[in-house]
Amino acid sequence: MQYLELIKNLSFVQWAFYFLSILSLFGALGTILSKNPIHSVVYLILTFFTLSGIYLLLNAQFLAAVNIIVYAGAIMVLFLFVLMFLNLKKESNELSQNSMLISAAIAGGLLGLILIVAIKKAETIRVNYNDFDAKTGMIETLGKVLFNNYMLPFELVSVLFLVAMSGAVLLAKREKGDSHF
Repeated sequence: MQYLELIKNLSFVQWAFYFLSILSLFGALGTILSKNPIHSVVYLILTFFTLSGIYLLLNAQFLAAVNIIVYAGAIMVLFLFVLMFLNLKKESNELSQNSMLISAAIAGGLLGLILIVAIKKAETIRVNYNDFDAKTGMIETLGKVLFNNYMLPFELVSVLFLVAMSGAVLLAKREKGDSHF
């Protein structure tokens, strides 16, 4: 009876959160359990879109947009390109497949045990959505925090990206027959 009362009193935001969370879990499971790598990437894109929906519910519009553009857009297109370019053939070794199933069962059991303990120890809290600041997920606030509090890590990450892009160009522009840089 207590659970029925709880379900009846859910707001639209809570219903949307639970729906997106369940859809995200199904997408993640589809990513892991799919035999076809292309289907796995499509399930991963579904997971990224549902996570972007959760970001929108948390009033983090910028994070949602970046998640869709960067992950669901650029990185997933890159994954699909690599998968299609490699043209992976299905070669399965029965011994390695059995050991993978055993290790997956052990990992799943441990993860389930950790999840059960975490749920039993967790305390539920009631949140008043009217208490949130309107600028919580806005770009202006994020920019101020990034360029004031985290200026050095931001610059180090930009240098890391510059080195990665230079390395990618160096690998792509290699002369035929030249195996060293």
